[in-house]
Amino acid sequence: METTSSSRVGAQAPEVAAPAPAPAAEPAQDPQNAPQQPQQAPPQPQEAAAPVPAARRTAEGYLRADFPWYGLDGAFTGPRWLMQVGTGADGTVEHGSTGHGDEPSARGEIATGEKERFAVVVTVASNPLRRSGDGTGVLEATSVSSAAWLAGSGLLAYSWPGQMDHSLRNDWLDQQTEAAWELADDLDGEDWSTLSLPVDGEPTPFHYRESEFGWVLAGSTRGGVHLGAYGRGMSAYGLGFSVIPDLGAYE
Repeated sequence: METTSSSRVGAQAPEVAAPAPAPAAEPAQDPQNAPQQPQQAPPQPQEAAAPVPAARRTAEGYLRADFPWYGLDGAFTGPRWLMQVGTGADGTVEHGSTGHGDEPSARGEIATGEKERFAVVVTVASNPLRRSGDGTGVLEATSVSSAAWLAGSGLLAYSWPGQMDHSLRNDWLDQQTEAAWELADDLDGEDWSTLSLPVDGEPTPFHYRESEFGWVLAGSTRGGVHLGAYGRGMSAYGLGFSVIPDLGAYE
């Protein structure tokens, strides 16, 4: 998989603390002569931070991005809300998420007894080559796998297995986060199927998988970004995606 600093440097699962940054790559080399580096294990997630109330979220961080943001298309008529943006070591916006439907919580259905219905769209900038924040190395390119990783870890942030004590959740989250990384690294594996959904009105193939916690999908757009999405209580099969013309609809 072509991994990304979006998934290892400054990655931010929705409303939770960012995973610990990975070490920067070795100093830049000629791409044709650079030796192959072994894959590294995913970062370990940190303790969840308090969610940011919707009333305090603004579009400021999103407006600093030099790529288009995606959300569900006009066929979705429910609530829309902003989540978080992820930045690189130099402050450049690299990815971010927009929410649709009910705002989820980690305990969700366990705490309230009501099934949450939401879909989150993750937009990842297409960056074939970037330098590390200190200028001494090169970060790996973003890819569809980057979007799959961010979507998978995002779903885990809002998942809490039944009968699990709070003290055990961090260990479970560590284990499942590593599994999500491995799944994102093997999009052609048997755990994924193919699903075609409209993006800006054009049928687009996505990698798709379901679990007991919800669904995850990932693909690329003609607009030069990678898309990930995850959700629960809303079927992925009827969704469509489009560029967000006005972020005011999410504030």
